[in-house]
Amino acid sequence: MTAAMEMPRVQECAVASCAYNHTNDCHAFAITIGSSDHAHCHTFIEMPVRGGIGQAIAQVGACQRADCRHNAELECHAPAISVGPSMDMADCMTYQSR
Repeated sequence: MTAAMEMPRVQECAVASCAYNHTNDCHAFAITIGSSDHAHCHTFIEMPVRGGIGQAIAQVGACQRADCRHNAELECHAPAISVGPSMDMADCMTYQSR
């Protein structure tokens, strides 16, 4: 059996146009961050309806930015992250290059 790791929370999401954003809280169950060129939130979706789980605050399920100082084996080890508007509408603002 594998022990579950506590995933970092999305402390704040300042991308109001995301369907998972409810008053600067992300209500997706988990998000994926990163691609080869920047720390984009791949869970970002712009729709007229709101989605997610009302009582949940999102966690970082996966991070594809191996060059981030918080990343170990493609898992985020920051205590929490913030998502904000940037290059592609929603990026991890906690990302720090090694």
